[in-house]
Amino acid sequence: MSREVPDYPEGKNLLAGKTVLVTASAGTGIGFASAKRCAEEGATVMLSDVHEGRLYQFADQLAEHIGREVPRAVCDVSSDEQVEQLVQRAVSDLGKLDVLVNNAGLGMTKPLVETSTEEWQHLMDINLTGAFRTMRAALPYMQRQGGGTIISISSICAWRAEAGQSAYAASKAGLLALTRCAAMEAAEYGVRINAVVPSLAIHPYLEKVASPEFLQQMIQQNEVFGRAAETWEIGNAVVFLASDYSSYMTGEALSVSCRRA
Repeated sequence: MSREVPDYPEGKNLLAGKTVLVTASAGTGIGFASAKRCAEEGATVMLSDVHEGRLYQFADQLAEHIGREVPRAVCDVSSDEQVEQLVQRAVSDLGKLDVLVNNAGLGMTKPLVETSTEEWQHLMDINLTGAFRTMRAALPYMQRQGGGTIISISSICAWRAEAGQSAYAASKAGLLALTRCAAMEAAEYGVRINAVVPSLAIHPYLEKVASPEFLQQMIQQNEVFGRAAETWEIGNAVVFLASDYSSYMTGEALSVSCRRA
């Protein structure tokens, strides 16, 4: 089996007619890659990010790529008010909200004993409470329209122990618990809630906060393919969970990983 990066997939209209909102989707990471893949599969996609300049840059880039307008809205997921306004704007601009992708998140590598309460709370507020806020805002709309899908981006750290990742791993494990419980509440309304659990996906932002030596060590120790994931490979999993091909899945965590046990 080849360990090389496969060819970029061609869209097959798996999400034709669907509307998708992706948080923290301006940049070079999983958020934008997921939004791009959803758009390539026929969805009408709305981008959101806390950084206005970057948001407009990447929304324009996606619009040029797909040949149609891309709605966008600035939002800080640590704000109740801004999250409520974001969902209202998405429903207004898109006409409906079929898919919400919770991608907003912060990383931190720090020993537990050196982690301040403020650092812990800030990370939890974005990674876990931010997803709670967006779910709480989106679910009433999806319930009234009789269906929808929510997908949250977790991390392999939620399952696999790594030194220095206590705060980050706790937030991502909490996100999986939130996914499971919220899915049970939403099922009667035809709303599905799942999570994607990526292993290592390297992108420019990650390369700014981790040394090349550290990243290469992580790949050699953990990834059986001998490479990290491409961000669009994580996006493929998002497309699957957003599509009707995953119609019998809710409360699940889909691992996208070749990591050794």
